[in-house]
Amino acid sequence: MIDRILDKSIRKRFGTGKVILLMGARQVGKTTLIRNWAKDSADTLFLNGDDADVQALFENSSSTRFMAVFGGKKRVIIDEAQRIRDIGLKLKLIVDQLSDIQVIATGSSSFDLANQVNEPLTGRKWEYKMYPLSFAEMAARHGLLDEKRLIPHRLTYGYYPEVVTNPGNERELLKLLSDSYLYKDILTWEQIQKPDKLLKLLQALSFQVGSQVSYSELGQTCGLDTKTVEKYIVLLEQCFVIFRLASFSRNLRNELKNSKKIYFYDNGIRNAVIADFSIPEKRADVGALWENFLVSERQKKLDYDQLWRNCWFWRTVSQQEIDYLEEGDGQIQAFEFKWNPAAKYKVPKQFLEAYPQATVTLVTPENVEDFLLS
Repeated sequence: MIDRILDKSIRKRFGTGKVILLMGARQVGKTTLIRNWAKDSADTLFLNGDDADVQALFENSSSTRFMAVFGGKKRVIIDEAQRIRDIGLKLKLIVDQLSDIQVIATGSSSFDLANQVNEPLTGRKWEYKMYPLSFAEMAARHGLLDEKRLIPHRLTYGYYPEVVTNPGNERELLKLLSDSYLYKDILTWEQIQKPDKLLKLLQALSFQVGSQVSYSELGQTCGLDTKTVEKYIVLLEQCFVIFRLASFSRNLRNELKNSKKIYFYDNGIRNAVIADFSIPEKRADVGALWENFLVSERQKKLDYDQLWRNCWFWRTVSQQEIDYLEEGDGQIQAFEFKWNPAAKYKVPKQFLEAYPQATVTLVTPENVEDFLLS
């Protein structure tokens, strides 16, 4: 098993009297992780929210019934907890009445699980997100040098655990994963009637990675109105398929103020959507692949290391730009991404004048570890 960074972080929360929520896309390794916790202790009860008898168990429940069902166990793990009706209220009951029991619940979409638990569990939960495997986790697994050598492969096939551990079957596995994203989670739960339009939207977003997106232009491309495009993007984000990055604007009149970029949490899924698994060296979009890889990996690092940063990109009306910015503790750090280490880059003069205290770093495959590990 590949060691996950979240393992130690979450274990520290055991016994703190709060529910632990672990959310993330399907197949990122949530069930594998929690099953290991179940094996650690005979005092653990493992329940699968997909099972009808488990769902029935939580109907008309009371603290007395929970005590009988849990049978003296000190740890209760509920996988796919979003399948259980009113799960937030049920978890609140357990926390309030059976405080010596550590409850861990997982879900594969934030809009389904979080919407049910946020209000009932206010002040009663620790919440974590799990992503596909990270550069840091794989570098720890087999060494930094080997992982850097594998970057072209990661740009194409991404970091899903099953994809990483089954070399030679990447394309087939990514096809199954991308279908699961689209048709099981979003289409089933939200009852979307036009799956072909959603696929077109995903394809359009795939081709615009690293570029500003316009909801109205996306709607024209996909045959959807602007409000529907925005709704679908929110759902895709809440199912951990994509995420948005807003534009940074403080001092300059001609800075873009309401623009956005959209990235995929995994390069492999992005490439599966457009059915393009050609090697980076032969691709015209290698710059977009590199940018998506770096921004998504950086999000994993910030989340796992619990680093609070506001994340942006910077661009002016005259098309001066910087790929990625972070702001935290009063400091602005700017980063420009280049796949070719020999590429020339000049920091925009307007940016330096407007933000003289900011640092600007060029990130290439040669120094990528500084951006993703330190």
